[in-house]
Amino acid sequence: MKVATARAVVCLSLWLSVCQVSGFHIPAKMNRTIQNLLQHYKISPKERFNGKPVFSREPLDGNMQVKRVFMGGVLETYEKLLSKMLEELPTPSPQTTGSKDRPASDVIPAPGTANGARSEAGGDVRKGLSDILEMVQKLRKHNYQDLEKLMQGLHSLKHVQMNNAVVQSKALWELPWLYEEASSLSEIQMRRRRRRRQARKLKAHQRA
Repeated sequence: MKVATARAVVCLSLWLSVCQVSGFHIPAKMNRTIQNLLQHYKISPKERFNGKPVFSREPLDGNMQVKRVFMGGVLETYEKLLSKMLEELPTPSPQTTGSKDRPASDVIPAPGTANGARSEAGGDVRKGLSDILEMVQKLRKHNYQDLEKLMQGLHSLKHVQMNNAVVQSKALWELPWLYEEASSLSEIQMRRRRRRRQARKLKAHQRA
């Protein structure tokens, strides 16, 4: 699991670099936080560069609608993954030393001690993951909120009861208009592509 999460953090870092090159501003704090997290989620170069990214970039070669749907799914997956990584962090152990008048959770380990170092490191990782999770959630909420219902609809398709006789009959009944809708969307897309090609040819002819 640690290898997978480390590779996912690497993927997020690489994707942010691509966005930065494309002209989008990536907060410096986010880049620094990811680099710090990679010091905790270490994997070997062989595992990192094995040619099998956690998230394929192939869907990003499609049109804008495909990209938005895919990126909405990626952000949703990152929310779940980062939340899981936070859950997997060890719970800070209660301290037994200190004043009897204060709860053990209020006792801060002395700087320079082993317990203090582990506590500080664990706290940094937890804070870093929490900060990254918050940034991902904000991006998804403000820019991909319209895809939430679409993603829910796609997820619901996975739970269609294939062996249910009622479902089978109703699905056959609904197929004609769904098939017509799918066909019309495909035709519209083909027309748009044809118009774009014609527009490019016209521009090239005018320049000549």
